[in-house]
Amino acid sequence: MTGTWINIVTVLVGGTLGLFFGARLPERARQTVFHGLGVFTLLLGGRMFAASQNAIVVLLGLLLGGLLGEWLRIEDGLRGLGAWFEAHFTSAAAANDGSSRFVRGFLTASLLFCVGPMTILGSIQDGLTGNYEVLATKAVMDGFAALAFASTLGVGVLFSAVVVLVYQGGLSLLAAQLQGVFTEAMLAELNGAGGVLLVALALSSLLELKRIRVGNLLPALLVAPLLAHWWPTLMAGMQTAGQWLLRSVP
Repeated sequence: MTGTWINIVTVLVGGTLGLFFGARLPERARQTVFHGLGVFTLLLGGRMFAASQNAIVVLLGLLLGGLLGEWLRIEDGLRGLGAWFEAHFTSAAAANDGSSRFVRGFLTASLLFCVGPMTILGSIQDGLTGNYEVLATKAVMDGFAALAFASTLGVGVLFSAVVVLVYQGGLSLLAAQLQGVFTEAMLAELNGAGGVLLVALALSSLLELKRIRVGNLLPALLVAPLLAHWWPTLMAGMQTAGQWLLRSVP
């Protein structure tokens, strides 16, 4: 859970700075920082993909996972969840003007910090391997976002750290229970698929070069390791079938 603790610290520090100094940070400076993070995330994703032992498995995992994600409409579901919470909580708080700003800040920050591919990928990687690079990168992004949000939405942003602890930490602990199930080959292709997702996230959300429904690619994090596990059996079966066909040809 190291990555989660780092994330909590950056949210608290960023939010605190935002309360006192956030209004003084120019928009150009924020954009430059996030573009720098985008380039870093792009390179980090490339390095993770390079750790793959079988690029075909990653490709098939992305194709099958993408089809599954589109069928499940994961991206729309994540956006709908955020919209539902925002609409219901902000409208419920509207009757009390004193709490409305607090609730909006808490809700907006919580959704941004917890609903997204980077959260799921980073938590799984941290829990399975102890590698918290993805969550550390996300933590820096969340820290600057907390600074910006706290400058306009107030102290409620800081309390989103509790949601980060429960949700993100819970995912890492759950992933840690699966350490004995994942083989080295499965972890390699999980990292490979995750690297591609990071590249897509950098291009789409951080550098804003191309709109990509990264959420719909999330099933690849499950499909790629499963394919890696069964890949030797599949290849052996195809080889046997090929030999049988050759013997059957007159």
